[in-house]
Amino acid sequence: MLTPVVFLPGLLCDARLWRDVVQPLRDEIAPMVADLTLDDSVAAMASRTLAAAPPRFALASLSMGGYVALEIMRQAPDRVTHLALLDTSARPDSDERREARRKGIDNVKLGKFIGVSRSLLPSLLAKRNLNTPLSEEVQAMAERLGQEAYIRQQMAILGRIDSRLDLPKITVPTLIGVGTEDALTPPELAEEMAATIPHADIVRFAKSGHLPTMENPKAVADAFRNWLAR
Repeated sequence: MLTPVVFLPGLLCDARLWRDVVQPLRDEIAPMVADLTLDDSVAAMASRTLAAAPPRFALASLSMGGYVALEIMRQAPDRVTHLALLDTSARPDSDERREARRKGIDNVKLGKFIGVSRSLLPSLLAKRNLNTPLSEEVQAMAERLGQEAYIRQQMAILGRIDSRLDLPKITVPTLIGVGTEDALTPPELAEEMAATIPHADIVRFAKSGHLPTMENPKAVADAFRNWLAR
């Protein structure tokens, strides 16, 4: 029997984020990629995902998707069999990061949506992946989602709560993953979560920045196979 797995994308990401991880697991899992483009709160994203998901499922997330995953663990912990949190954090934004998000929203409302700019790519990808077809795919993915989804997602991120106090309550097998070169959510944030969640394993993905599912998908798929076997 195939294992149901719900995948939660990050900001300005769609199913392409998970494609190269799902493919090698195609004979082992029944994947569902949630749509996180329609709501402007993390709670609503979680509720919509739960309404579409199977009764019981493994839950895999990256970045913004991790915020939604932690909310799902608050709303319906009994439905989740396994939890994976990649390149994310349980902490709220710093004041500086919140201000940057607000400025981004204001710029978009002035008609300045540029998706993922060339100057932003170094914060998303390892240096070796810049100026490659992969970087072009990241930019194309953001363009597909567009400015309205961007505003809703940033509003949801701004409104999220501090999840650190909820981490010790997680009892399912948990995988914490992080790219070794992740500049947005660096490895120490992954280590913080792994130290707080019972039964958590941590995996560091080499040659990867914030998007290891695209940068080093084989390593992520291997980690997922071990995680789902727990």
